[in-house]
Amino acid sequence: MAIKRCEASIDVVKAAEIRIANVFGNGLPVYMSFSGGKDSICLAQVVFNLIQQGKIDPQQLTVQFIDEEAIFPCIEKSVLDWRRKFMLLGAKFEWYCLEVKHFNCFNELSNDESFICWDSEKEDVWVRRPPSFAIRSHPLLRPRKDAYQDFLPRVCVDGITMVGVRAAESVQRLMYIASSTKAGKNITARNQIFPIYDWSNNDVWLYLREQQADIPNIYLYLWQSGSNRNQLRVSQFFSIDTARSLVKMNEYYPDLMERVIRREPNAYLAALYWDSEMFGRSSRRRKEIEKKENPKDYKAELIKMFSNMELYFPTKHKMYVAGKYKNFFLQVHTVANEEDYRKIYEGLISGDPKMRTLRALYQTIYGRYIAEAKEIERGNQA
Repeated sequence: MAIKRCEASIDVVKAAEIRIANVFGNGLPVYMSFSGGKDSICLAQVVFNLIQQGKIDPQQLTVQFIDEEAIFPCIEKSVLDWRRKFMLLGAKFEWYCLEVKHFNCFNELSNDESFICWDSEKEDVWVRRPPSFAIRSHPLLRPRKDAYQDFLPRVCVDGITMVGVRAAESVQRLMYIASSTKAGKNITARNQIFPIYDWSNNDVWLYLREQQADIPNIYLYLWQSGSNRNQLRVSQFFSIDTARSLVKMNEYYPDLMERVIRREPNAYLAALYWDSEMFGRSSRRRKEIEKKENPKDYKAELIKMFSNMELYFPTKHKMYVAGKYKNFFLQVHTVANEEDYRKIYEGLISGDPKMRTLRALYQTIYGRYIAEAKEIERGNQA
């Protein structure tokens, strides 16, 4: 899908304020998803400022935090601080600790595709305890079956939900936002709106600095450990983005890995193989190690895997994802290069349960093919 970017006459903060004011102007209940990360803090700060300025009504607002159990202490502190701030302004704050499904990158080695947050059958090994005021059940929840993306739209069906999703975070999010808002639409089918969708990484950090906002220490720790600005993403421990940093973060949270491994035994893999293709890493250290080995023929490896699907992809969901990859491989094999085959292979090895990597590969390979075709056409016309 072709995506056209247009430059506006106002800055991104003003644009976000206008979008948020319009949402509240409908008179409907407004829900705001909050995670305690940098993007949701930006969205929360804009909303907080508008309430203080008397431009929106806090009694319309319900802030919602899905506590995924395995989160950094500084994230919990950030959410607690914002809970207090919004409640003092007269808004509602719902802190959910529910048995919802969550994809677990460590479970790629087992037949279990999902991590159950706050699993009632594993209470003795929870990473941490839920707050006393947390919501532990809900009539609209299907425990152990729903992901929070399934549950929240049912709760918010009577209003509009604001989410701090940004197009700059990934190609997949750019394409999703573009498709959600095409044909002049300003809201998704689930009544979601993304007020800061057009903010860049620089916009986020600049706004946090200008507002003197408190940010969770984990971002500083990630930066100190060598992560670049584009890698400063924090989520639940067992997501691929955070799993890569678990080993480094043990320096700052000494008992972290012990608690994580007690909850999810396969997490020891992060300590052993975090710098390998298992976690999609392409660091300098990994490249130096692989230089000493015989070069891998990624195309041949893919053919071998696709020729014996039952052996390499033993669960139903893995087989489904692998089938999508196989179809993609057959479509692009005439235009793909060795680097493309490497990325396809690593997407399969490291696990791509939501197929985000696959969507990015579509964009990369076909985008390059179209660009090269246009260049050839221009050369023929010259």
